[in-house]
Amino acid sequence: MPIILPDLPASLLFAQERTIGEDLVGTAVVVGVGILVYWIALVLGRRYVNRMTMKGGERGARATTLWTVLRRVVLVAVLFTVVLFVFTLWDWSITPFLGLGTVIAAAVGFGAQDLVKDFLAGFFILMEDQFHVGDTVTIAGVTGTVEDIQLRVTLLRDLEGNQHFVPNGQITVTSNFTSRFAQPVIDVGVAYETDIDRALDIFKDELETLATDPGFERLVIGAPEILGVNELGESAVILRGRLTTIADERWVVRREALRRIKKRFDAEGISIPFPQITLNKKGES
Repeated sequence: MPIILPDLPASLLFAQERTIGEDLVGTAVVVGVGILVYWIALVLGRRYVNRMTMKGGERGARATTLWTVLRRVVLVAVLFTVVLFVFTLWDWSITPFLGLGTVIAAAVGFGAQDLVKDFLAGFFILMEDQFHVGDTVTIAGVTGTVEDIQLRVTLLRDLEGNQHFVPNGQITVTSNFTSRFAQPVIDVGVAYETDIDRALDIFKDELETLATDPGFERLVIGAPEILGVNELGESAVILRGRLTTIADERWVVRREALRRIKKRFDAEGISIPFPQITLNKKGES
């Protein structure tokens, strides 16, 4: 008499036929594919960044900044997908992970509003292209060079080398000192007895000489402006001029302009006064 076996689901028969060795091979394949996908993403991303960098300007800086963040997103996505496939391959239940996700969602909803705010702010900073890696900015009261832009925090390095971690949610106003061009203001004080018109002519001549100097002409955009007498101070008449420069070279140009003006005024016999105090001793006539 023939033996009739009950019909079994195909998935159960497949599970019975699988061996641990096959599961290990499948796991290795999944991990290998994940590594390959991440490597391809890295290669394509680097090629894109290099192409944008060769074009120069803000395109290269923007591409570098976006790729810094997208690289982390791709890594997290690949890891999550690999783990999900491995669990499915070994017939492990993902219910605990779903429960953990529910707990995390509840924690975010009730106690992590600042974290969500930081992530949203970081997303909009990147999408609106507010600043790039390498820019000099002032954010949340901190001034420095942007070293990294993450979804939660922005890393700054100040002039003294200190590193600052600024939560993106605290960034309400951003001052970018290296965007497109800059206009450093040059203020110089002269004594009240100075011939102002002559001082202004010398001031203008020095700024124009700087703008046409072979070592600085590539940093200066257009002709210098002499704005005239800006203030009648307590001890000096303040003359004001302005230069238009490449954004991240403003400090170099301004320091050189002040150096040249000081030397020229000294040579022309124009004094730059400083505050003085006259003391009268009580009892003396």
